[in-house]
Amino acid sequence: MTTIKKRDNKEIYREGDKLIKVFDESFKKADVLNEALNNARVEETGLKIPKLLDVSKVEGGWAITREYIEGRSLSEIMAENPDKEDEYLEKFVSLQLEIHSKKCPHLNKIKDKMHAKISASDYEATVRYDLHNRLEGMKKHTKVLHGDFCPSNIIVTPDNEYYIIDWAHATQGNASADAARTYLVFCLQNNKALAEKYLDLFCKKADIPKQLVQQWMPIVACSQSTKNVEGEKELLDSWVNVFDFQ
Repeated sequence: MTTIKKRDNKEIYREGDKLIKVFDESFKKADVLNEALNNARVEETGLKIPKLLDVSKVEGGWAITREYIEGRSLSEIMAENPDKEDEYLEKFVSLQLEIHSKKCPHLNKIKDKMHAKISASDYEATVRYDLHNRLEGMKKHTKVLHGDFCPSNIIVTPDNEYYIIDWAHATQGNASADAARTYLVFCLQNNKALAEKYLDLFCKKADIPKQLVQQWMPIVACSQSTKNVEGEKELLDSWVNVFDFQ
């Protein structure tokens, strides 16, 4: 068994054609099972993703076993080929729009998730109230949303096939929320130029005004704030406290 990645609360291994993600005891059972269930449900849409193989109890926690996809992340490939950034970004957005074209009625709803995140945040009651109201006013859609769509969650195989991984945060709802989350990820990686280029391209290909995505930005920033990641607070605060984008 080969170790691929280690984090504070989980480790990822490869064993032949299997990928095993082992969670420690700090992970709630419900969250592990929800991640596995998301994967199983999204498989049914026909999207190209690693198939779920097993969920098991291990010493000190739980483990999820999936197919191992041979290849490299799109983030690595883009970093090595800056001259092809536009080409890869085009493919990236096309993949996201393909996700949004699918329906998966049993996935959790983005609005329910975001209401819970707002309530769990450290922002004062007035700010939380405004965010809840903003969220409730968003149009109700039922599109599949990845929830953490970024180049590191796309594997490109030697045959140039693209697989989308990490469905732990998948929900159904408004695609603009998913785009706002992707924009935030780029910004948190200190890549504002790529974030702006992405947003312009997404809105052009989806044929939606940029303001629809921007309306979700305070909400996704509030959601991210509940992770309490060091160094993110200033940026997230600046987004949460801006309620009207022009």
